[in-house]
Amino acid sequence: MRAMQDETGTPLSADTTTSAAPAPENVRGRSRLFALMTVAGVITLAIDQGSKIWALATLTPGVPRDLVGSLLRLNLIRNPGAAFSLGDGVTWLLTIVALGIVAWVLLAARRIGHTGWAVTLGILLGGAIGNLVDRIFRAPGFGRGHVVDFIDYFGLFIGNLADVAIVVAAAVGAVLSLRGIPLEGVVPGRHENDDTMDDTTADPAPEHSEQREQPEQREQPGDAPR
Repeated sequence: MRAMQDETGTPLSADTTTSAAPAPENVRGRSRLFALMTVAGVITLAIDQGSKIWALATLTPGVPRDLVGSLLRLNLIRNPGAAFSLGDGVTWLLTIVALGIVAWVLLAARRIGHTGWAVTLGILLGGAIGNLVDRIFRAPGFGRGHVVDFIDYFGLFIGNLADVAIVVAAAVGAVLSLRGIPLEGVVPGRHENDDTMDDTTADPAPEHSEQREQPEQREQPGDAPR
């Protein structure tokens, strides 16, 4: 290492300082992933709110419409509870939970390093905000608003597209975790392999220095034999 330093004239500490600073490529990459998450969230929110506006304008409460027989129907209700009409009577608590989810996603967004996680968190964010908008702005009042649900599953529970988005995001996030893909997008063990490759490529350096010294030891033409 010292021979390399003498030849180049560059202190070894400069490499450490350079590697500690975030590369511009990484900054731009995270910015693109954050933009991708934002787009996924906006699209999810727009689809959810658009479907609710359509349901309120088209469906009549208590008058279901069959989509797939009685297995899947359109049935408009106002839900004071959680996803899929669960948890009635705790609207304020559910509003706080939704705010917590939104805050967590926004904090986690600073560490996103994988496209799959960017899309997943965007869908989760859009679904959480979709139901949060209902709780804040719909009757009977701020923070206590009833969520518009209209998708009836097997007659067991009723939900909306925001609920579907949250479930899909949770499922995709579980798959990414099981595959060992962290939020930052760095696969464990990658740095160790890189270090091993660096050590391997650094070994042949002394051989090159010996080869450079060999021409000096060769006999010149015309020299008398000794």
